Amino acid sequence: MKVWIKALLILAIIIVALKVSVYAATGTPHVGFAIQSGSMKPNMHVGDLILVQSPQRANIITCEDGKIHDYRSFNDYGDVIIYQPNGISSATPIMHRSITWIEKGEEMPGGKPAPHGGYITKGDNNPYPDQSGLGIEPVKPEWIIGVARVRIPYLGHLFKGAGGTVIIYAGTYAIILACLMRKKKRGEKRKNEW
Repeated sequence: MKVWIKALLILAIIIVALKVSVYAATGTPHVGFAIQSGSMKPNMHVGDLILVQSPQRANIITCEDGKIHDYRSFNDYGDVIIYQPNGISSATPIMHRSITWIEKGEEMPGGKPAPHGGYITKGDNNPYPDQSGLGIEPVKPEWIIGVARVRIPYLGHLFKGAGGTVIIYAGTYAIILACLMRKKKRGEKRKNEW
């Protein structure tokens, strides 16, 4: 088998093994998200990679409950959640802190009644909650993609968009190919010594 084909097969096996392992560990196919705005400063910064856990495997704690139980996540009370605004899957996910839970009809920030039960969210660096006039409804549990668990500074720059994924795959492929070629040369050198 040609070395470059062998390298591609090894890369495919590595990718599948990583995806299966990540899903088994976190319960979500999403490994992590790169921070793209300053809305979560000073606790998360543009370019940070945030690793997540499935919301089905987490008991989401709001800021309100975090204060009662002294639970902190990313240097403040309550969990940081990643959600699809208004449940629109094509929209860019938002990563903000869960502030409180409200029921249908309760007053939302901004004074309007909540159209349904859900989380009120807010960026740590934002002056107002997402649901105060931005057109974002309270976050239903099924809109939540993940719960932020680990911050890796700067690594998010590498993972941004399809280009970042291609760079990572190409780099991994190049390393595998180089190792296989080196191994092949060693094998040929040993054959010639005999």
